[in-house]
Amino acid sequence: MDVRRAASAVAALALVAAAGFPAAASAAAGDEPPISEERAIAIAERDANAREAAASHPDLHPSAGRAEHDGDWEVSFFGGGDQLVQVIVDDETGFVEESWTGYQVAWKMARGYEGAFGRKLNAPWIWLPLCAIFLVGLFDWRRPLRMAHLDLLVIVAGFGVSHFFFNRAEIGLSVPLAYPALAYLLARALWLAFRRRAPGLRPALPLAVLAIATLFLIGVRVGLNVADSNVIDVGYSGVIGADRITDHEAIYGDFPEDNSHGDTYGPLAYYVYVPFELILPWSGDWDDLPAAHAAAIFFDLATIGALFLLGRRLRPGSAGTRLGTTLAFAWTANPYTAFALESNTNDALVSLLLVVTLLFLNSPAARGAILALATATKFAPGLLFPLFATYDRRYGRQPDLAGRGGGTAGGPTPRPPGEDVGGTAVTGPPRRVLSVVVPYAAAFAAATLVVMAQTIFDPGIPTFWDRTIGNQVGRESPFSIWGQTDLEPLHTALKIAIALLAVAVAFVPRRRDLVTVAALGAAVVIASQLAIEHWFYLYIPWFLPFVLVALLAREEPEATTSSGAPEPSPA
Repeated sequence: MDVRRAASAVAALALVAAAGFPAAASAAAGDEPPISEERAIAIAERDANAREAAASHPDLHPSAGRAEHDGDWEVSFFGGGDQLVQVIVDDETGFVEESWTGYQVAWKMARGYEGAFGRKLNAPWIWLPLCAIFLVGLFDWRRPLRMAHLDLLVIVAGFGVSHFFFNRAEIGLSVPLAYPALAYLLARALWLAFRRRAPGLRPALPLAVLAIATLFLIGVRVGLNVADSNVIDVGYSGVIGADRITDHEAIYGDFPEDNSHGDTYGPLAYYVYVPFELILPWSGDWDDLPAAHAAAIFFDLATIGALFLLGRRLRPGSAGTRLGTTLAFAWTANPYTAFALESNTNDALVSLLLVVTLLFLNSPAARGAILALATATKFAPGLLFPLFATYDRRYGRQPDLAGRGGGTAGGPTPRPPGEDVGGTAVTGPPRRVLSVVVPYAAAFAAATLVVMAQTIFDPGIPTFWDRTIGNQVGRESPFSIWGQTDLEPLHTALKIAIALLAVAVAFVPRRRDLVTVAALGAAVVIASQLAIEHWFYLYIPWFLPFVLVALLAREEPEATTSSGAPEPSPA
């Protein structure tokens, strides 16, 4: 009997030991349960940034919460009503993973997180070859010292230097370094607009090579989007808005907490996502968002197609095919259009609508309606309203071969079908002005009313204004020199100058063609980006098509002999 009890006791002890062994082994290995909130705060208080803030802010106090994506502790320190420091403490080890002060506390996009924008596109082995393809493909090897080659270099390397520091979370350098590139391109756009006889850039590569390269790059871009891209808040906003539209709910005023300011764009930025969201419905979470991927790919491919058609529109026959292919190649090879695609934003939609506006430049009503759609997407294209209001093709004159001017004094010059030979800024008798401006303005207003119809009644104009333009005007951002420094007098003066420029380009130069309009449009868009409170690399595609048309679509000026006969243009 005693033997059986002893055996039972030994067995019980063995079971207890076996049950306790994993815990003992875990303790021996140093594994501990997740740390408490109090311990996380104590660890964060020892961080150098927190200690420095405490020394200058006696009222500094912490607040801790867990990050949704990984459960780590986010310890924030507040003083004087502002969040001054944020320390990320690993939930398992207690190590300080990150510590942020200044702009980088509130703006996670300023922290240089790897792949947050553009994913693998930022890798040097992808980014640098893409820049090289863009430059080599558009280079005119017959005239290597052309100023236009510097323009191409600024488009990729000028912004690229700024972008390099952005990826390193050094926005104190990245932000001001973007402005020299913007200022240079503004000056060049105005120069090209007023230098009508400046020759266009003539890439030396054969048409077949450009076409094959374009198709290859399209495949690479789409492949990267499908396999290795993320959807930032812009694309997420479009999907949310489309879901609300299909559910017969108001677009503005009640976005989810994880994208609470996503209703800051124009209504078209949400309507265009509806077909994609119907085919690829939103799950309700910020997941892979296949509808946003599909929409971004469509915007990109449609812009490529529109640029090709614009080249065909500008020149007849094989010359138009080459120009269209070159424009399509330039867009496809540019790393910043790929950057927008990899981020799955709606910025290429703005580009698409502006290119289509150029396609319909000869129709006042059509260009007015299309510009209204662009304005109802991101608002900034509204600055182009005066420029597109005054173009009148009917009174353009086609110069003769000796450059003396042609046509008839009493009416328009006959033109070959499909060939754009220019027009004027409409002036003169009121009847002539009204015949252009009235249908243009009426179409702009009608298209705006159609897109705004639902919003006017639900939730109403005050809510719309507050959530969109009002929110953007009142926002503070470290992604501009205006947000990083106190330059309000200069900022105000610049805004006035931009408004004057937007009006002036409606009238000068008076003689203009589609390429001149594109150069003037580039100047207005770039100037507006110099003054905005929040600037980012995703906005480069807004003005890029205008710049490409101004550089590539200019006609080679005709040289003449002493007898007046034309000489062949230089190769």
